[in-house]
Order: sequence, then structure tokens, then C-alpha cells
Amino acid sequence: MLQIDTWKRVLIWLTVAFGLTFALPNGFYSRVETHNDAVKAIDLGGDAASLQDQVAMWPSYLPSGLVNLGLDLRGGAHLLAEVKVADVYAARIKGMWPEIRDMLREERATVGTIRLQKSVEEELRVKISKPEQLDRAASLIRGLARPVASLTGAGASDIEVRVDGEVVVVTLSEAEKLASDERTVRQSLEIIRRRIDEVGTREPTIQRQGADRILIQVPGVGSAAELKKIIGTTAQLTFHPVVSRASDAGAPAGAGNFVVPSIDEEGVFYILESAPVVTGEDLVDAQPDFDQNGRPAVSFRFNTAGARRFGDYTAENIGSPFAIVLDNEVISAPVIQSHIPGGSGIITGNFDLEESTNLAVLLRAGALPAGLEFLEERTIGPQLGADNIDAGKIACIVAFAGVLVFMFLSYGMFGMFANVALVINVGLIFGLLSMLGATLTLPGIAGIVLTVGMAVDANVLIFERIREEVKSGKGPARSIDLGYEKALSAIVDANITTFITAVILYAVGSGPVRGFAITLGLGIMTSVFTAIFVTRLIVIIWFERRKPKKLEV
Repeated sequence: MLQIDTWKRVLIWLTVAFGLTFALPNGFYSRVETHNDAVKAIDLGGDAASLQDQVAMWPSYLPSGLVNLGLDLRGGAHLLAEVKVADVYAARIKGMWPEIRDMLREERATVGTIRLQKSVEEELRVKISKPEQLDRAASLIRGLARPVASLTGAGASDIEVRVDGEVVVVTLSEAEKLASDERTVRQSLEIIRRRIDEVGTREPTIQRQGADRILIQVPGVGSAAELKKIIGTTAQLTFHPVVSRASDAGAPAGAGNFVVPSIDEEGVFYILESAPVVTGEDLVDAQPDFDQNGRPAVSFRFNTAGARRFGDYTAENIGSPFAIVLDNEVISAPVIQSHIPGGSGIITGNFDLEESTNLAVLLRAGALPAGLEFLEERTIGPQLGADNIDAGKIACIVAFAGVLVFMFLSYGMFGMFANVALVINVGLIFGLLSMLGATLTLPGIAGIVLTVGMAVDANVLIFERIREEVKSGKGPARSIDLGYEKALSAIVDANITTFITAVILYAVGSGPVRGFAITLGLGIMTSVFTAIFVTRLIVIIWFERRKPKKLEV
């Protein structure tokens, strides 16, 4: 029978109202965006009184979610970076020297004195004074090996130890290098994301490409150089024991040491032990602060393990200097006056307030584990984005108007019902995109345009079936009922196959392809809903009011 229960009618209209309410903010984009920015600024500690006018630009009781505009619509910066995974190998090997040295010192009676020899970056060469004990020393070092923490390296050790002439050579195993590459790229990806999120950019696209590359697209950033400044600083903070001071960068450092310039004292260099006491990886917090003289500084706090190592070192080395090194420059080299328990401290230097704030942001986000090489960089100006938006609007309006006219001319009153459902359909798409916080790009607009055509296709199937039933002599109510019933299988089959295609595109695609797949998939769901439920409800309401004796479709 041609009827829908009251509760179903209420549910359909509530769904439509809910979707259109969430789509509403997109009709007042600039006002809502200003409101959202002001609310976020207040949450971050901004002056609520000065931002109140901006907050009032949009009612707080209405949804304020927007469809984010992608890089090709808003303008912004595009970078393709390659992670220098090999940089990590040298750091890992250097970091093992203190552990190897301390262990062999305990066996000094057996192996003799220990010396670190100069070598290439990716290996340690250890010489002992008793060559006949080289195999014994190598066996002791192998005892420090750990299992590789990856599925592909199951059962393998992280280091390889061999005797080469009069020295023991320690290198990373191939399995550990592969596992290290994977960890390095994942860690770099997460740190880049945190750094960009810290500065409040909107909906960045940060994703892995291939084995060691990262794609970064940030709408609204003025230039690629500005984006590189945000993510390109490694902010590697380390604390090293000071061996001595020098006035020349070429001063002999000795095995296991390195020379670093002072950032504040011109012409002054420090010779430091290569192995750090603690690193930025042990930091759990960093905040802009002021020193005892009221000058900008950065306070920091270590995790439990870092706090223990830092406390033990300061307790054992009272009266000795230690260096705070940031990106291979000594920013401070204080003398340890007393034991520093608790794992907290303060970094002082010639900072202004903005520099101390930026340094705190970088330290909180963490240090990049390896350097980045930027293979591709593009700046997309806002004018180009505006042109793309205008082109997308024209495409949508032309497609929309053409479909509306065609449906009215072909099906008369029933075509008008389909047109109303089509408008609701587009509104529901934008409502879903707003709820998901999705980013709209030009391919996404193409998906919406395609959805408009597909939504009408379902109505065409229904109306043609109704025409056939009317021609066969059935009454108006029976014709409408059979039209929806017999067209249902064709509509569902067509949309399911297209939805499967959208899922595959999303699964195997990236970037623009995924944007197209998302809008296409959402459009299919809303199209089926409006064609099967909304237009049917509109037709039934019209039929109940008019009670026509004859249908003209």
C-alpha cells in the first residue's frame, strides 16, 4: 500500500533537518571560520574580552563545523621530503660506545686497556692492549646485542660484531637497519604532524609516500619557505659532558669526542663527549619561561628514566661543566653547583620572547630523528585557489541547473519532487563532510557533480517504472507503489557497485583520488536515501492531499 508510518515520516524529516543544519555553516563560511578561530584562541589562553566580537559572529547553539578547503582551493604550500634514514645509523652506533666502554673496563684485567679508534660513521672500532683477547672482547660485546623489534627481523640481533686485524668492529645488522628505517620514517611523520598542529594550521595533509618520503600539504600557509621553517628545524636537544674549551673549530678532539661552537660566545668552541647524558627524547614538557633576571628562557622536564640519568650525573660531577647543545650549537655550558633531582631545569640564552616560545614548541613536538631533504616544493597562491573555487562553483551550478531543467521538462510535477530531493541531497553531502571535518578539493567537487547526476538517475528509474505501470492501466496509487518497488533492486545494485568502486579508490589511492572517493561514497549514500525515502515521502504527501484520479508523469 502507498503509505508510510508516522514514526518513519518523522525520522526521515529529522534526518533531513539534522543534515541540513550541519551543512548550514558552509553558507556563512568566513563568519563561521572567524568564530572558530576566536574560540580556539580563547581556549589556548587568548584574551576573551578582545575576541568576544569575533565569537559573536556565529551563534554558539548552532553547529560550527566547516568543510575544510584543500590546498588547490585555499592556496598554501606543498612539500615532498625524503627522510635521510642513514643518519640514524651513525647516531645509534655512537650511542653504544659508553655501554661498550663501561663493560670492557670491568674486564680490564682480561682484555687490557680500551681505546676507540677513528672509523667511518656507521661503525665502531675498538682496540684493546691484549690482541690475544680480541675474540673474548668480541664475545663480550655480542652479549650486549638485543633482538630486532620488528616482524621482519624476528630472531635477528641488532648488532654485528667481528674481529678485523687488531680491532673489534661493531656495526648495525641489516635487519636492524630495515627496522630502524621504518621507525625513523614513522617517527618523522608523527613529529612533523605535531609541529604543524602546534602552530594551528587547518587540516594539513601529511602522509607517507613510498619507503622514505613524506608528502606535506598545508592550506593557508603563505609559502613553501614558511612551511619548511616550521618543520625543517630538527631541534635536537642533548646534554653532553664538557672535555675542554678551544678557540678553533679544528682543535683536536680525540676519539669519542667532537667540537661544537658556542651560540653566544663568538670564537669559542667546546670539546664534548659524543655520547650524551640525556637527549630531547627524554623530555616530557617544555614551556616558555623567564630566568631569575626576568629574561626569556625555556623550562623543561624529563621523564622518569631521563630524570634518573640526569640526577645521577649531576650528583657525580659537582663542580664540572656540562653543555646544553641544540642542533650542534652550545647554547649554555653551566657548571654543576649541586645535585639536580627531579629531572627539571631551565635553558637560558640570548632569546627574545618569540624565540623562547618557538623553541618550546619545537622541543615539545620532539626532535626529528633524521634530516629531511626537500625534493619538491610548491607555493600555491590564494588567487589560484580563488580561481579554482570559482571554476568549481560554475561547474556545480551549470550541472545542477541543467539537471533541474531536464527533470522538470521530462516529468513535470514529479520532476519538481526530484529537484527538491536533489537540493536536499547536496545539503546532506555537505552536512556529512562538515561532521567528518573532511577536506574538499577539486577532485572532491568532481565527485559531488557526479553524485548530482547519479541521484537523478535513481529518480529516472522510479518515474519510468511508474509510467509503465500507468500505461498498463493500473490506478495512480498502485502505479506509484509498484514503481518504487520494482525500481528498488536496480537502484540498489547500481549504487552498491559504484560504492565498491569508491571504496577501492579510497583504499589504493592517495591525495586527490581519496578526496574524489570520499565525496562519491558519501554522495551515493545520500542519493539512495533521498531517492528511496525522501522523494517517496514527498510523493505520498502530495498524493494524500490531491488524491488525483489520473497520473501524468
